[in-house]
Amino acid sequence: MAAPDIRPPQAIDAGWITAVLQHAGVDAVVDRVSAKAIGTGQIGDSVRFELGYAQAPTGAPASLVGKFPSASEDSRATGVRLGNYLREVRFYQQLAPTAHIRTPRCWFTDVDEATSDFVLIMEDLAPAEPGDQLRGVTLEQARRVIVEAAKLHASHWDDADLDELAWVSGAKAAPPSAATPESAALLWQAFKARYEARLQPAWSEVGDRLTANFGGLLEGRDGPRCLTHNDFRPDNMMFESARGGAPVTVLDWQSFAYGVGATDVAYFLAGALPVDLRRRNEAELLDLYHRTLLAEGVRGYGRDELARDYARGGYLLFLTAFFAAMIVNRTPRGDDMFIQMLGSAAEHMLEHGALDGLG
Repeated sequence: MAAPDIRPPQAIDAGWITAVLQHAGVDAVVDRVSAKAIGTGQIGDSVRFELGYAQAPTGAPASLVGKFPSASEDSRATGVRLGNYLREVRFYQQLAPTAHIRTPRCWFTDVDEATSDFVLIMEDLAPAEPGDQLRGVTLEQARRVIVEAAKLHASHWDDADLDELAWVSGAKAAPPSAATPESAALLWQAFKARYEARLQPAWSEVGDRLTANFGGLLEGRDGPRCLTHNDFRPDNMMFESARGGAPVTVLDWQSFAYGVGATDVAYFLAGALPVDLRRRNEAELLDLYHRTLLAEGVRGYGRDELARDYARGGYLLFLTAFFAAMIVNRTPRGDDMFIQMLGSAAEHMLEHGALDGLG
């Protein structure tokens, strides 16, 4: 059967969902579809589709989740400019099967490279529940996430083939990053002006030093390279609930890169755990990550090297917070989230000496 076309959420109907399922090998006929917006995405919009059937085999899904370009013009423009829409589609088409981390089953995805219109239809992970950056995670949830991170990183550890893919951030074939020293400085000054009353002096100092030495900071990001998520936080994860679901599933593959795996670990632990809880359990969690890397076949990467890479890895959480705050549609929750991310990252960087050697 021919693949379905690319269409916006308001145009999704029973015939289209039938084509999606039949294209995936499910002999079903859908006769009813109801849609409801879900999630808190900043770049893309997500919709749950409840399905009714004229005929269906056992196991046909009762609901599916679709992801589409943001309805906000500013957020959509950001997704297009940064290549996020193309990148996520290509991840599910080409890399998800070998990434070893648990991701949603992709029923159908496609993108129009000329317009950046895309559609991504995934399994509905309910009764698992979405994580929340502001609420954070429990220690047991953190352990599960760290194991998934190690599986992801080990799956394409030192995989030079990723360097040949132009849609993989950080690859040799990829276009230059939009994050230049000039853009970082401008966005940081704008962020400070907007959120001045909510910034602690130490956080502002971190931002001033980081942006003043932005080029040197990026040049110092050496270490073994692998497939990284690059926005590795609770909002982009689904967790097991009291009603069931998988222990943890990782979503939102719009920012993945060929980079240093420990950066994902620092990004997550700095932002998702309260500072005191992180400090008490940091060594244990890094040991767990390292053991899992070894169990997954990684060799030649010592625990001391991990500690070094982790210590300087919080910079990405800080950068993401103020970059994203200034280039996506502004919301009250977004304001709270970006401040939380930036403050957590600043504390992590100061604690671990991540800016030592910079001006």
